[in-house]
Amino acid sequence: MQNTVSIRWLLARMYEPDLVIADCRFWLNDPAAGRQKYEEAHIPRAVFLDLEQDLSAPVTTHGGRHPLPEPEEIARVFGRVGLSQDDRIVIYDDNNGMNASRLWWMLTYLGHTQVYILEQDFTAWQQAGFPVTDEQPVVIPKTFVAHPQPDMIVDVDYVREVSKKAESAMVETAGPQVLIDSRDRNRYLGLEEPIDKKAGHIPGALNYFWKDVLNDNGSLKSSEELTQYFAGLDQDAEIIVYCGSGVSACPNVLALRQAGYENVKLYPGSWSDWISYEENLVATGEEV
Repeated sequence: MQNTVSIRWLLARMYEPDLVIADCRFWLNDPAAGRQKYEEAHIPRAVFLDLEQDLSAPVTTHGGRHPLPEPEEIARVFGRVGLSQDDRIVIYDDNNGMNASRLWWMLTYLGHTQVYILEQDFTAWQQAGFPVTDEQPVVIPKTFVAHPQPDMIVDVDYVREVSKKAESAMVETAGPQVLIDSRDRNRYLGLEEPIDKKAGHIPGALNYFWKDVLNDNGSLKSSEELTQYFAGLDQDAEIIVYCGSGVSACPNVLALRQAGYENVKLYPGSWSDWISYEENLVATGEEV
């Protein structure tokens, strides 16, 4: 299934009545910057969704840094900004598709099938000379009917069991269940941790850095390239993907699906949830 569209595709269709455009720009080191940049310039008709204010639940002891809201709360937010299950939705950011993938995943999780990520990003759109505006769109709230897909997520208890099985196997090759850590190599190895309280990875997890599924211009690699990149993984395996807080794992989920993997699940709380439980083990270095 094609989950991305080009900037020219959007340019040709941006005023079609059933098409909704969503801006998801966000920077962790400056949480207010996304909305500020949206108010300065955005693609015409685009609505804004903030990663922390709209696409995450309040932070508590467990659940990670960007907890996944309950389905009914997600549906309420989507309806408030004018999204419905009948719309074609195109999402963009300026973060290599990381935040756009989070919204793509959430919509897919609620059963939406016509949702796409804009290839490249807002900067590419702007540099191409395509229209931008600072005008706020008139938003007519809608009712978003949610059809949650519980088989798309796993919780910490499930990950514990998968981690134990992976550790006991003591092999590098992927088995029937695979844990994938989407963070950069140094964070996975435990050499550095700029965000969370502990460094390392979930025992038994393999490292597939999320930016490696992208081309140099930030667009997703082709299905053929992604199939080759993930060639070490069994197509029939249950693949559980995590990152720091359930955001940068989403480009890997998208890429795996694009490569033909059908049993791909997200651990929404990810590393920041895992380490919130003192009893959970932490691994560093390479898996052997």
